[in-house]
Amino acid sequence: MSPVAGPWARHVVRAAGCLAAGLLLTGCGLISTTPPTPTAAPFPGIASAITERGIQVTRIVSGDPGCPNQDLAKTAVAFDAAGLDQSSPVQLYIYIFRDRATYERLRSTVDDCARTYVTDPETYESVETSPYVVSGQGPWGEQFKSNLRAAIVEAAGSGD
Repeated sequence: MSPVAGPWARHVVRAAGCLAAGLLLTGCGLISTTPPTPTAAPFPGIASAITERGIQVTRIVSGDPGCPNQDLAKTAVAFDAAGLDQSSPVQLYIYIFRDRATYERLRSTVDDCARTYVTDPETYESVETSPYVVSGQGPWGEQFKSNLRAAIVEAAGSGD
């Protein structure tokens, strides 16, 4: 091999090796052009999504379901929220379930729990999307409720 062909040949071999490695990784599924499925956010991500929509989140208490249900206490966060057309702070409870199956299994227990902290059942409010339920005494302002719903839908990702 001549001195000029040597360096050129090494580059061709190196490029072919890189191409083969890339094809191998793609074939094995290690490189994907499909974006990953978004997963549900924990409470800090939820609070951030809520705050970005003009609702202030204060007085956060982890583990407070609003009732004595210990299964819900594992998933619950109580907080106060106000903003937009909700000028007076309202105490809300968010129940963050592990996945859709847990959400579906325990969803009805949220309503049972709410009966202990809601003072007027006619104005009870909730928004939900798997794996979250947010509930509290209403009435809530329409913009407040709409933006709260949008925040939890965003935070839920695929809801699984």
